[in-house]
Amino acid sequence: MHKSTSSGILIFLLLLCVSATANGFPKCNCDDDTSWWTIDNILECQKIGDFLIAVAYFSIPIELLYFITCSNIPFKWVLFQFLAFIVLCGMTHLLNIWTYGPHTFQTMVTLTVFKVLTAIVSFATAITLITLIPLLLKVKVREFLLRRKTRELGIEVGMITKQNEAGMHVRMLTQEIRKSLDRHKILYTTLVELSKTLGLQNCAVWMPNVDKTEMNLTHELNGRNVNSSIPITDPDVVRVKGDNVVNIIDSDSPLASASSGVSVDVGPVAAIRMPMLRVSNFKEGASEVTETCYAILVLVLPSAEDRSWSNQEMEIIKVVADQVTVAVSHAAVLEESQLMREKLQEQNRALQQEKRKTMMASEARAAFQKVMSNGMGRPMHSVMGLLSMLQDENLKNEQKVLVDSMVRTSSVVSNLMNDAMDNSDREGGSGRFSLEMKCFGLHNMLKEAACIARCMSLCKGFGFKVEVDKSLPNYVIGDEKRVFQVILHMVRSLIDGNHGGGILVFRVFAELGSRGRTDQGYATWRPSSSSGNVHVRFEIGISSNDSESETSGRFSGRMHTSDHAFEEKLSFSICKNIIQSMKGSIRSVPNARGFPQVMTLSLRFQLRRSIAVTIPEPGESSESSSSNSLFRGLQVLLADTDNVNRAVTQKFLQKLGCVVTSVSSGFECLSLFGPAGGSPFELILLDLHLPDIDGFEVTLRIRKLKSRNRPIVVALAASFEQALREKCMHIGFNGVIRKPILLKAFSDELQRILKGN
Repeated sequence: MHKSTSSGILIFLLLLCVSATANGFPKCNCDDDTSWWTIDNILECQKIGDFLIAVAYFSIPIELLYFITCSNIPFKWVLFQFLAFIVLCGMTHLLNIWTYGPHTFQTMVTLTVFKVLTAIVSFATAITLITLIPLLLKVKVREFLLRRKTRELGIEVGMITKQNEAGMHVRMLTQEIRKSLDRHKILYTTLVELSKTLGLQNCAVWMPNVDKTEMNLTHELNGRNVNSSIPITDPDVVRVKGDNVVNIIDSDSPLASASSGVSVDVGPVAAIRMPMLRVSNFKEGASEVTETCYAILVLVLPSAEDRSWSNQEMEIIKVVADQVTVAVSHAAVLEESQLMREKLQEQNRALQQEKRKTMMASEARAAFQKVMSNGMGRPMHSVMGLLSMLQDENLKNEQKVLVDSMVRTSSVVSNLMNDAMDNSDREGGSGRFSLEMKCFGLHNMLKEAACIARCMSLCKGFGFKVEVDKSLPNYVIGDEKRVFQVILHMVRSLIDGNHGGGILVFRVFAELGSRGRTDQGYATWRPSSSSGNVHVRFEIGISSNDSESETSGRFSGRMHTSDHAFEEKLSFSICKNIIQSMKGSIRSVPNARGFPQVMTLSLRFQLRRSIAVTIPEPGESSESSSSNSLFRGLQVLLADTDNVNRAVTQKFLQKLGCVVTSVSSGFECLSLFGPAGGSPFELILLDLHLPDIDGFEVTLRIRKLKSRNRPIVVALAASFEQALREKCMHIGFNGVIRKPILLKAFSDELQRILKGN
């Protein structure tokens, strides 16, 4: 940009001079006052020109000084002479400004001195440059020689670098081969590194097939994914496999043409065999000699370059082929262990995942059990306790039946909650239910079930009819609560599935003990008391007609059908599991809409006539003279965290005649014992799930106290599993009472524990 600006100014001045000459100003007209070119104007222009020249001369030394300080150049003293010459020239032009007008003698003398100095310095600089030219020529010749030497050294360094790079590629290839366990990665790494080292056009690996009848192209540098094959009897293949050296093969041979890649022209081709050992070759005790399997490594040089295989390159190929053989054999040996390690890791991850799922399921089950116990179990236990107290009062017959039905229903609800909380713990989660086999009144249970079924039927708009075989025994042995639970479920299922009204018929008959009978009606059924067992059949159905014969015929005519869709429901499956645990059977007959119309239940009970006459009827007084004397004045310590349950249990004990002290925590219980372990309590009732210290720890501390009077410790537990009972007995409990606590059962169990200790 500066060059173009300077050129423009020069052209403008030249044109100005030419135009002045063309306009008739061949001579200077300096005396004409009307002209611009007067003497004063010309002198002013010269002053300005001298000033600008001086400024330019002074700026050049500054730039040169900066250049000298920032660079290391020879002959700096010449540059300093040149700087002095420029400075003196600038001073001369600067002093010349004062000579265009009247000036003093000192000014003239100063100007003359500077001009003389300028002349001396310029002459000395010119002489210095004459002597400097030969030195500069010598430097130029030396620079030329150094450049030529540099080129020669560069060629030698390039050759050394190429050799070093070749060695580095070989070492890197060996390291990559040795640290890899994948055979495909080893072979592809070999192809890539050989191509970089030797400058190949293409590189390929041929493997024999399973039958060893032909060689297949499995790995190629260009990656064409072409399925090429050559017979294993090809002359080049046979020759390469025959010895362990690098073979130069013809470029027109099938092996070379198939290994050339995408290029049509093929350069010099070399090939070498590579033994592919299998895992069986390295197993201990392998006595049989297996035939060695050979692969072929083919290398193709570029056809555009005039090259041939040198001895050094062929030696590199042989070394690399040996390294590949060792690496692939090593990979074959370790491949099996690697696969086994991965399988073990996968199994370990699966086990860890299952462990986490199991822990999460256990935590969820524990949280569910806690919610069920605190939110539903404890209130239900309190209700059942209060109802059992109400049973002991003097009630009318109708009131007594209702209260007994309420107690029975509450017991069913309590069983359902226990099943929900403990189902996963029963026999490894198999779905089987624990049974409590004892003697009970069959007729009383049927009376209570009929009362509840009647209430449920009337609430839903159904009529109710009950038929009970009078020949049924009064007392049998079985799980009363489970039977009552299944009967209520059958009633509920029938009522919920039939919305058209009708009569709910509840029939109970003694069934023939022989299993080879055919269903011909109820007239053929009779108890099989000779074997000490009785087979009872409970049949509940919905009928639109209250005629007994028609209803009986309708029920008995449908006994051969079954509702498989309904039997697959969860609630029915639970009842079915309960009945199967009792060695019975339950079936359902559907109506037109697919809901159950008739449900039958067959059970076998054991007869106990001798015991039945000694068991009192439910509702009789539970306080005999012997029990009153056993409980009267007994000092009892009760520890329960639930306020309502604690109050109900305390009321039971007071009703039996005990003197009760109740606490709500384990610390309060232990604080009632003195330093020496003495206490007035003869009986201690402990809830196992106290908030601060559980019942097990409290019992251990009580047993460690050295006291003369050793109190009887009884556990209050919601579960009655054998493992829990054994743990309690091992720690030091004298007995276990299961919640919910009912007055008569509580009195009997407590009396048994006191007599046993």
